[in-house]
This record gives sequence, C-alpha cells and structure tokens, in this order.
Amino acid sequence: MKMEFLPNPCARLENPSIMICHTFQGLKRALVLVALAVMMFTVGAESRRKRHLDMIRYSAISCRAHSASLTDFGGVGDGITLNTMAFQAAINYLSQYEAQGGSQLFVPPGRWLTGSFNLTSHFTLYLQRDAVLLASQDESDWPLIDPLPSYGRGRDTEGGRYSSLVFGTNLTDVVITGDNGTIDGQGQLWWQKFRRGQLNYTRPYLIEIMHSDKVQISNLTLLNSPSWNVHPVYSSNVIVQGITILAPTNSPNTDGINPDSCTNTKIEDCYIVSGDDCVAVKSGWDEYGIAYGMPTKQLVIRRLTCISPTSAVIALGSEMSGGIEDVRAEDILAINSESGVRIKTAVGRGGYVKDIYVKGMTMRTMKWVFWMTGNYGSHPDNNYDPNALPLIQNINYRDMVAENVTMAARLEGISGDPFTGICISNVTIGLVQKPKKLQWNCTDIAGISSGVVPQPCDALPDQGPEKLPACNFPEESLSIDEVEAQVCSYKRTHW
Repeated sequence: MKMEFLPNPCARLENPSIMICHTFQGLKRALVLVALAVMMFTVGAESRRKRHLDMIRYSAISCRAHSASLTDFGGVGDGITLNTMAFQAAINYLSQYEAQGGSQLFVPPGRWLTGSFNLTSHFTLYLQRDAVLLASQDESDWPLIDPLPSYGRGRDTEGGRYSSLVFGTNLTDVVITGDNGTIDGQGQLWWQKFRRGQLNYTRPYLIEIMHSDKVQISNLTLLNSPSWNVHPVYSSNVIVQGITILAPTNSPNTDGINPDSCTNTKIEDCYIVSGDDCVAVKSGWDEYGIAYGMPTKQLVIRRLTCISPTSAVIALGSEMSGGIEDVRAEDILAINSESGVRIKTAVGRGGYVKDIYVKGMTMRTMKWVFWMTGNYGSHPDNNYDPNALPLIQNINYRDMVAENVTMAARLEGISGDPFTGICISNVTIGLVQKPKKLQWNCTDIAGISSGVVPQPCDALPDQGPEKLPACNFPEESLSIDEVEAQVCSYKRTHW
C-alpha cells in the first residue's frame, strides 16, 4: 500500500520561526499521542467493562456444561407473542445434555408470554433481571393432568387439574432461579372464575415439581398466582430460597410455599404477601393421603417475613393424612396476619402432626398467636373413615414476642382424641386496646408452659422460671443444611 505524507508546515519558515514551529509541532504530536493513549485506554476499559457485564454469575446446587438462550429458539419477549413452543423446544433440545454435564436455559430481559411447559433433569432455568414470564390467560395453553394421588381429586373441583406454569415430574437435579426475574401468573381471571363457580378443573400453580430429587427454586419474584405459588410434592432434597411472593390479600388460595409429602426441605429468606397461608405444610387428604402414606418430614423454615390478614404464617395441614413430622421454624416475622402457627386437622384425616419446633418468632398485629383446630372439615368426598383420628403431639413454641394481638390462643383438640405434648415457653404477648376477655380458649389439649404472658389456660400449667429452657429446639442439623452451593456462570453471545 502506498503511503502518502502531508507536507511539513514548518518547511517554508525561516529561523528562529522554524525552531518555534518545530517545537510547536512536536508538542502537538505529543498531545495527539497522549490523546490517542487515553482514548485507547478508555476504549479498552469500556471493552473490558462490557465483557465483565456479559458474564452472568449465580449460585446453584449444580453448574452446567451447556447453555442456550430462549431467543435461540425463536422466543419473542414482546408480551404478546406466545412462547410456549419456544420454551418447550429449547428444553427438549437441551435435554440431550442430561448425561453430558447438564444444561441451562437463559431467559433475557423482556415480557415472555407463555403457557405451561415441562422441565428436564440436570437443568437450570435462569430468569435474568427484568425478564418476566407472563402466564397465558387462555385455558387451552394449560394442559390437563391427573389429580394428585394423595388427594384423590382436584382442590377446587372434582376430577383433574391444570398443569402448573413451570412443571416437572420424575426429575433429578433441577434449578429454577434468576437475578430476581419475575413470574407473573396474571391470576385475576382465575380468581373470578373460582368465585363465580365457573371452573371445570382445579386452577394451576406457578411452579410445581413432582416425584423429584435435588431441587432448587431461588431468587425470583412470583406475582398473582392463579392458586398456590410453589408446590414441591413427593420430592426430596428441596431448597426454596430468596423468593418474593406477592398477591392481593383477598385473592383465593394464593398460598406461598406448600411442601407436600416432601423429605429434607429448606425454606429460607423469603418474603410473602398472600391471600392464604404463607407456608402450608401438607401430605395428602383423608383416605387418599392415608393410602399414599408419604409424610412431610425434616423441614427447615427460617428468616421468613409474612403478611396474610386472613390466614396463617405457617400452617400444618389441613391435608396432613400422610403425616407431618420434624418441622423446625425459626427467625420468623409475621405482620398483620390472622395467626402465627396453625395446626389444621379433622376427624377422618388420620395421619399425624408431631415433633414441631418453633422459636424466635416476632408478630405484629395478629388475631391469634397460636391456633390449633381439630374441626377443619373440607373432605374430598363422603368416603372418609370417621374412625381415622389424627395424632397431634410434641408441639413446641419458645422465645416469641407479639404485639397488638386480639387473642393469645385458640386451641381446640378433638373430643376423645386430645392434642398432647404442647410446650410453650418464654412468650410475651401484647394485646390490643380492646382484646378478647378470654385470652386462652383451650379444649381437649394437654401440655405445659413456662414464662408466658398472658397466663395460659389450666391445660397448660406454668412450670415456673426454672423451666424456661423447656420446649427444646433440636441442635443437630438436617442434611439439607449441608448442601453447598456452587458459583455458576453463563457468557452471553449477544451484547
């Protein structure tokens, strides 16, 4: 290539002007070189910054060897285009890597309208910040599936139910997470149909994982679910962490997190505003749950904040016919909720609720602090066994503070089948200006108390200050707490 040189602007000048000119031109060239260096450094820094931002890092129980974006499969995030086929095509394609290090599907920022889709094993679904999954309001986008075998029928109506928006069954090692990405159930239409009795099948949930092992659901915002939000069922080794759940407080059955016939589960660092129970622990319904016989056990709940004016912060039951045991809840904040901890059961349920431990709970504006009922009807059919009586025993509450409370406790066992082994220790309950005259309503229960204000009923006799350490909380940890997260990454190919 031929090089062309510009004429020297100092060539026609005489001394000493030529010297001054050369000096000036030297300074000019130096300044240009400095400017070029600064520009190159700035561009390099900008390039490095972009490259750094291009790398997404997140915490998960497993990292993956293969990655793809939803846009690689025709996804359009305009809030109008239906993306169900794009999601399912992406997941079907990525499923080939189950035995080759697993795969991850990234959903970029946008509004991704979709119906129900199914996950695969050794798989991560990641919603980037500002990515919103919008649930379709067309019932034809929600496949029908069988009722849960431990329930015998749908919760809303007899027969089957709609598949959840994000669904998976018989999976191993599945992660649903994000940088606080959002799943919006757009539930208003479903709530209206429920209230009007117009549902032919049970409403869908936002996330349901069935018959699976090693599950993580984390760092997401869930809005306006048609019904329950998160439903792990018949599964083990489940972590639900860093979830924000928001629904109108008058929305029907928008439970937050419902571990159902699950073993070794951890729920922590979640914020829930709900029209129903924030956490509802379940294990099947009447004769169907008894026959299925799969309890929920080894459950940890910690650092939960809940607002639910018409329901419980933590509910045990009422579908508890397969049994509930070894539940440990601590560091719970309840605000403007109907009850703190509620046990719900009935004649015909069978099963058991036992070895329940709660400590470090703070409650502000409550109808009841403690509520147990053995008269929670709602049977799936008339075939339940009236001789199937539930066993409720070893229920422990300690180290709690409540304020602005209407009534301390409503504890109602079953005649001939009392709830026993109740222990309440070191609990201070501040009352509203016009509280109920009877603060402790106790029937068919037995247990002890120590250091509780206001003084409990005679069925819970005070053991004196020396018994304040009563209602022991287990010291040994569960295996789910031993699971270590890894730092995973994904490098976007499009800037």
